[in-house]
Amino acid sequence: MAAKSDYYDILGVSKDATQDEIKKAYRKQALEWHPDKHKDNKEAAEKRFKEINEAYQILSDKEKRSAYDQFGHAAFSPGGRGSAGFTGKGPFGQSGRWGPFTYTYTTSGDEGSPFSGFDFGDPFDIFESFFGGTAFGAHSARIPRYGITLDFMEAIRGVEKEVSIEGKKRKIKIPAGVNEGSRIRFDDFILSINVKPHEVFERDGTDIYIRVSIPFSLAALGGQVEVPTVDGEVEIRIRPGTQSGIMMRLRGKGVPVLRVRGRGDEYIRIVVSVPEKLTREQRDLIESLQKEGL
Repeated sequence: MAAKSDYYDILGVSKDATQDEIKKAYRKQALEWHPDKHKDNKEAAEKRFKEINEAYQILSDKEKRSAYDQFGHAAFSPGGRGSAGFTGKGPFGQSGRWGPFTYTYTTSGDEGSPFSGFDFGDPFDIFESFFGGTAFGAHSARIPRYGITLDFMEAIRGVEKEVSIEGKKRKIKIPAGVNEGSRIRFDDFILSINVKPHEVFERDGTDIYIRVSIPFSLAALGGQVEVPTVDGEVEIRIRPGTQSGIMMRLRGKGVPVLRVRGRGDEYIRIVVSVPEKLTREQRDLIESLQKEGL
């Protein structure tokens, strides 16, 4: 049996890579090697795609990554080196078939790695849970696909739409949290989502980003300011001495997480605005501040 490739090498990251770097590397590799993009050599692409998702499942989990760094692939194999100090079967022991791949990992004997039996799952499911939508691999190749364009807020809040499918009108529900490129599988077709940009909000996954300009006086003295969120305006406190470029976070004011509970956050970048023109009185005040070293 050929030796398994190093998970870090598969994703193209160093062993001290941050979780953000691992996530970005996975996104790039998974998109590049999705079998739908390699129909001329689908078998090799499916194998590579499985390796990429397997590597991401391990390296994106703090506990599994630590075990892998210490014991390598043996941490996840029956009776491997990672079994020291552990008894009984691994807690993840499963076998079965998911999607186009079948994986069976079981422990044998009374001792085994704490990760023995870990189920790497269906890589298409992993891909879709990361990018949004539902599986669109080999099993959906013959299902008709359609596209729909949503407003920014429709994608965030969810919406019911009336569409025409093969000449028949029908109502469909699009869940809150879909994003550009999401794919939703209905009974007899797959719907691809396009999302229009927003003039105020920018989105990254489940997080929202905005820029808010405040006058110098508010930045220096502090106070309250209203800022937009996807749920409406909220009032936030500006601390005295706030610097331009500082980032503030509003927890739970982002995008609903698709198919599960929870929401992302909203990040507010504060920009201290400088007036282009001053009255004589304003200039005198600023000059007096300048003399004080402010």
